[in-house]
Amino acid sequence: MKFVSTIVGFILFILFFGFALKNTQEVDLHFFLNYELRGPLVLMLLGFFVAGAALGILAVTPTVFRHRRETSKHKNTIVALQTVARTTVAQPQPDSVSTQQ
Repeated sequence: MKFVSTIVGFILFILFFGFALKNTQEVDLHFFLNYELRGPLVLMLLGFFVAGAALGILAVTPTVFRHRRETSKHKNTIVALQTVARTTVAQPQPDSVSTQQ
């Protein structure tokens, strides 16, 4: 499996590297207030991809922390219930013997 993932990673690297070599022309990016950024197309795409990934991670962060907090509460509840169950071990009751006369 590791060999297959290495081959797939190598193929993706070759494809992206070829994409980068084909898109080296200069592009202008115009912002507000007459701010202009000039650079190769592939670097612009890479920059916006990284910025989008960072914003996506930031958007998911509160949910991850909430799930971790809930998991911690559940683990504490389980530990508390296990300690209560250990301390209050009920002795088995003897079987009732019915004597009919």
